[in-house]
Amino acid sequence: MKAIIFKKPGEYAYEDRPVPQVEKPDDVQIKVLGVGICGTDLHVLMDPPMHPAKPGIIFGHEYCGEVAAVGEAVDWLKPGDRVIVDPHPPCGCCKNCRSDRPGQCTTLYSQQDTPWPEHGVTRGLFADGALTSYTCVPAHSVYKISKDTPWQLAALAEPLSCVGYAIEKLDIQAGDTACVLGAGPMGLLFAAMAKANGATKVIVSEPYEYRREKALKCGATRVVDPAKEDLKAVCLEETDGLGVDHCIEAVGQLLPTAIDMIRPGGKIVMFGHDETAMPPVRLAEIVRKEAAIFGGFLGKYYFEKTARIIESGILPLEEIVTHTFPLSEYEKGLELLRAGKALKVVMYPEEY
Repeated sequence: MKAIIFKKPGEYAYEDRPVPQVEKPDDVQIKVLGVGICGTDLHVLMDPPMHPAKPGIIFGHEYCGEVAAVGEAVDWLKPGDRVIVDPHPPCGCCKNCRSDRPGQCTTLYSQQDTPWPEHGVTRGLFADGALTSYTCVPAHSVYKISKDTPWQLAALAEPLSCVGYAIEKLDIQAGDTACVLGAGPMGLLFAAMAKANGATKVIVSEPYEYRREKALKCGATRVVDPAKEDLKAVCLEETDGLGVDHCIEAVGQLLPTAIDMIRPGGKIVMFGHDETAMPPVRLAEIVRKEAAIFGGFLGKYYFEKTARIIESGILPLEEIVTHTFPLSEYEKGLELLRAGKALKVVMYPEEY
C-alpha cells in the first residue's frame, strides 16, 4: 500500500508499505477513508521543526475508516462498521493515567519504545498513522460512528474531541459570552461548540476576510478584523462594559490579548500551540481579574461524545472541510494550507 512517510524535518516521501495485519486478540484492522492534515503536521515538516516526530513513521492522526478485520477478543465491532480512532492511546499505567489525567500520559510524546508498544505512543507522530490505505490499532482506540456520516466530516473527530474537552473545562453555560482568537479550523470548531453549548454572543477575531466569513457560518455572532477594529472595545460593547465570560486562544501567541478580553473572574483556555511563543504578560491584570487560565490539549474522554455530536449534524462541519485530495496529491494540500487558502484538507487513499 502507498503511504506518506515522514523522513526528517522538511522532508516526507510517498512510498510503499506492507498492509498491517491483525496479530493480537484485540487488534482492529481499519480501511482508511479520510485523514485530515493537522497544523501539527505542518509544524513537523518545518526545518527547523516546531514539533517533534519519529523519522520513518506514517503520517496522519486525524482519521476515520471502516473496520476490515478484528481479533478474536473483539466482539463489539465487525467488518463494515464505520469508525473514528483516538490516535493518542494512554498507557494506563503512569501516574497521570492513574490520576484521571490520561491526556497527560507520560508516554504520549515518547520517541522511545515503551513496555506497552500498543499503548501510549501517538500515532501519526511517533508510531505509524493513517495517511495510507490500512491501519491496525487496539480496539480500545476505536469508536463507532454512523455509516450515514460523511467520511469527510468524520475525519474531524480527533480535533473536535480536543475542542469539546476544552469547552467542558470552560464550562460554558447558556447565556454566557465568549471571544475566540483565530478562525482557523480549531477556532471555527470552538466558535461552533461555544454556540452549541449556549453562548449567546460569540465574538471571533481573525485578520483574514475569508475566515471571518466562515466564522459567521460557524456560530460567531460578530467578527472582528483586529487590524482595523479595537477588539477590546468590541468585547466591552457587546458585554455592557464587563468583558466576555470566556476567551479561547486558538493562535498560540495571544495570551496578553486574551487577558484583556475577559471580565473579572473570566476564564481563558490556551489552545493554540506555538513552541516558540514567549509573550510578555501583565501578571497584575491576572491577579486583579482573578482570571482562570488553563491549557486545552487532548480530549481523552470525549471521543464517544464526539461521535454523537458529528452524527447529530448540530455543528456546521461542512464549512470547515474545504478541500479533499487523494494521497498522491499530499503536496497540493500542504501548499494550500501554507498559503492560507484552505481550512481543513482531508486526504483519501486511492487504491481501493
